[in-house]
Amino acid sequence: MPDAPRKIIHLDMDAFYASVEQRDDPALRGKPVAVGGSPQGRGVVAACSYEARKFGVRSAMPMARALRQCPDLVIVRPDFTKYKEASQKVMAILRSVTPLVEPRSLDEAYLDVTENLLHEPLAMEIAKYLKARIRQELSLTASAGVAPNKFLAKIASGWKKPDGLTVIAPERVESFLQKLPVEALWGVGPVTAKKLRAIGIEKLVDVRAADEEKLRRTVGSLAGWLKRLSYGDDQRKVTPDRPWKSISAEDTYPEDLVDLREMRAEIERLARRVAAAVAKKELYARTVTIKVRYANFTTVTRSHTEEPATRDAGIIARRALWLLERTEAGKRPVRLLGIGVHGLSNAEQSHAARDLLEPLALPRR
Repeated sequence: MPDAPRKIIHLDMDAFYASVEQRDDPALRGKPVAVGGSPQGRGVVAACSYEARKFGVRSAMPMARALRQCPDLVIVRPDFTKYKEASQKVMAILRSVTPLVEPRSLDEAYLDVTENLLHEPLAMEIAKYLKARIRQELSLTASAGVAPNKFLAKIASGWKKPDGLTVIAPERVESFLQKLPVEALWGVGPVTAKKLRAIGIEKLVDVRAADEEKLRRTVGSLAGWLKRLSYGDDQRKVTPDRPWKSISAEDTYPEDLVDLREMRAEIERLARRVAAAVAKKELYARTVTIKVRYANFTTVTRSHTEEPATRDAGIIARRALWLLERTEAGKRPVRLLGIGVHGLSNAEQSHAARDLLEPLALPRR
């Protein structure tokens, strides 16, 4: 039987640099903003707000030209330290759902959520969850595309910007492809699109019927790739940019939790969810961390490290519950609970540590 379709999300932050500047400086909100160099020199627009885009301002445009098109444009020098910090927080939110996160830049990433730490079967619901957390925790917006592969997810994320969500279900792939111009093909820019139109290829699906030799003469080694994409065929996997350093899961509750027994049940449920993910990846964890956010948004974390590393669900849950007792849960209402495991190692590394160390007892109350 054929493999089940993958569930891929492409998440793209909206006007990222400009949005961070508008978030941090209320005076910039609602105004046309361009982040970039000086118009007096050879400065260019690195990013611009949607208010500026209404005047035709675009990324990579000379700043002097942008200012001519929008005389009221507010120019802000870029602060990449600030953007990187915001990006790291976005990526941390994405990795709380799946370790299969492939950042493409500071403001976009692919996620494979075919299996995920939320145990949510609908990728659309995961995309909604991520967008809501980014808005709530970072005061920024993101657009998301959900599809069976990276090519389609990338197109979908740009379909309804800003703050958009577009889902291309497997049964809708063909009807979606029929709508697309040839520029939608990955690797086809304005110059290549002009060449393709010169041989009669106007729409993406026109590539399918193109003469093989003529297509090869026009786009060279891209020919086979474009032919596959014209059928929506993209087998590339989401490749994480780093080995798994942590696996976590958390939930924000629609109503604050006030009963300690309910909090303990939630912590145990989250701990067992994380432990299952650790076991599935054939890893072991040394450190267990819990996160508790109270009703007033104050957030605390508690961690416990123990050798040897483990992936036993019962042990991880027991340690998480012990950490919960080191917080004010039960005395203060709680709006969010989270569990994370760190210090991950494979079986060989874990067994080597076990040979060297006697297991350490869990600290007693």
